[in-house]
Amino acid sequence: MNRDPSPRWLRWPTDESTPRFAYGADYNPEQWPREVWREDVRLMREAGVNIVSLAIFSWARIQPTPDTWDFAWLDEVMDLLHEGGIAVDLATATASPPPWLSTLHPEILPVNALGQTISPGARQHWRPTSPVFREHALRLARTMAERYRDHPALTAWHISNELGCHNVYDYSEDAATAFRDWLRARYGGVDALNTAWGTAFWSQRYGSFDEVLPPRLAASHPNPTQQLDFKRFSSDALKDYLRAERDLLYGVTPDVPVTTNFMVMGETKGMHYADWAGEVDFVSNDHYVHPGPQARDELSFSANLTGNIAGGRPWFLMEHSTSAVNWQPVNVAKRDGDLARDSLLHVAHGADAVCYFQWRQSAAGAEKYHSAMVPHAGADSEVFRSVVELGGRLGRLAEVVGAERRPARAAILFDWESWWASEQDSHPSSLLNYRQEALDWYSAFLALGVRADVIHRGAALDAYDLVVAPVLHVVPEELTKELTCFVERGGHLVTTYFSGVVDENDHAWLGGYPGALRDLLGIRIEEFGPLLPEESVRLDDGGTGTLWTDRITVADPEVSVLAGYQDGAQAGRPAITRRAVGRGSASYVSTRLGASGLPAVLARLLAGAGVESELPEGLRGRVELAVRGTGESAYWFLINRTDEPLDLGELADGRLSPVDGERLGALPPRGVTVLRRTENAG
Repeated sequence: MNRDPSPRWLRWPTDESTPRFAYGADYNPEQWPREVWREDVRLMREAGVNIVSLAIFSWARIQPTPDTWDFAWLDEVMDLLHEGGIAVDLATATASPPPWLSTLHPEILPVNALGQTISPGARQHWRPTSPVFREHALRLARTMAERYRDHPALTAWHISNELGCHNVYDYSEDAATAFRDWLRARYGGVDALNTAWGTAFWSQRYGSFDEVLPPRLAASHPNPTQQLDFKRFSSDALKDYLRAERDLLYGVTPDVPVTTNFMVMGETKGMHYADWAGEVDFVSNDHYVHPGPQARDELSFSANLTGNIAGGRPWFLMEHSTSAVNWQPVNVAKRDGDLARDSLLHVAHGADAVCYFQWRQSAAGAEKYHSAMVPHAGADSEVFRSVVELGGRLGRLAEVVGAERRPARAAILFDWESWWASEQDSHPSSLLNYRQEALDWYSAFLALGVRADVIHRGAALDAYDLVVAPVLHVVPEELTKELTCFVERGGHLVTTYFSGVVDENDHAWLGGYPGALRDLLGIRIEEFGPLLPEESVRLDDGGTGTLWTDRITVADPEVSVLAGYQDGAQAGRPAITRRAVGRGSASYVSTRLGASGLPAVLARLLAGAGVESELPEGLRGRVELAVRGTGESAYWFLINRTDEPLDLGELADGRLSPVDGERLGALPPRGVTVLRRTENAG
């Protein structure tokens, strides 16, 4: 496997080196008669489309039987796209096995925790650990790679599709065998496993790895460390499959970059994407807006996290929607301006590719009501006109391409293992929502007009003045040392309820909560005080808490009480504390304040850390600022968070100029403007 190990982006045709945003969609020509294909290419050119993802769900068409292949249609489409100047992100087509494969080999089908086999008929009906599935999938991938290795339209390989979307947790015998092998590699011997899993409890001690099963349906709560390890294993099993396809492709086409589409959004939590990022040449992500009061905050949060998973380098927005989706309880169409605003918000956080699911809206199938670049109404539609307009605007913003994300001074630390472990069963509260707490803090930063990065555990903290680590539940000893060093060097740490409670084996740190962070925070908690759904508590700073309280005792004279409980079981006790450590500090927020209650607390913590907004006061909370570019020049993306026009006149200081020809004036409702900022301009 000989390939350049340095970061790679799309392999555009060698004679076209002009910087450009990739713009396009998933393209499914097999759903349409041949006469539509040329019209598709014509409309793509009109819209400014320069790339499509092809053959994602084409296995049954490409290989109609075990021993027959049909590439004639795909050859024709590849040639048509190349003639039209459109590059192809070619999928390995392995996402959805054809009916003949599951008929001949039902042992590839996943099994759920109840022991029920998942039937074919939808998609992604395969076991990540199935050797039979892998044999057939790699055969298909090799055949695809060898056929199209020299095709001039091929710009990248797209491995499978949304790995783990429907099959991340498989409880089959294949999974059991692979889980045991994974445990052997992790622990070495069964005695180490027994120690890590605490199997002295409930007479669970194992005599050999062969006795271990996945955490299937049991009479009561399965072993919590077994559950956590199974989550780790399941993410690793999919990562191992990703590597298998990737290595095959590298062997056949070492000069073609490889990616796969992550799903950093909402409650998609089974795949540890920060751990996967190093396995691909460039990070790609799918994102769909989830309706609600924090809809665009969540979009920004996910794009921000994706950009940091990508190491600040440009990344590929592989899928999002032009308007409504089909899979939510109520699928609401986007309003005027939402299509461009949503797309450019991803660009603001580092995306150099803007693509949709899908190009032409399907006439049949489960996703026929999912919007597309060409909707059922056809090209004579507001959606398509908006698509064309955005394509033109991305062309005018081409100078931004390649600019890396500029780090903020504040960050939110996001930890997959704390997400997994904090929401397991038999905990103080089943109402805890890890990602929602992190999102609420992000919304508070946006409300104050302060940029904050969303970083994963393992990212360097040195660049930040203030780091918020909400519900940092899993804290190994090394992380305690890292956070302590951060604070001692002058950093400001903020953490919350149910943090520092367990180690990497999900064993409680003894001596009182918050366990591993107790000394750093200078407080001690003997018992948690979770709240019932209808309960709330008042704080003496005017705030209101829900979900959780803690019985805090101040254990260090350097601790200041920033707010106390005014009523409830903890009345008179501290609710929010801050311990000074040299020039740094460590703060603790013991209740859920929500997106509306956190800004007041965060403002005090930011002031103590010396972190301020870069926006004029009149725009704070109404405009989101994201910055790309390093050195003396940067690109400021200003996103209107309101439904009203905003006057940007306060920004006119001679250092800012519009990139795409628009004047520095009013920012339309839900609008986005991109400004070039020169630091040394007079």
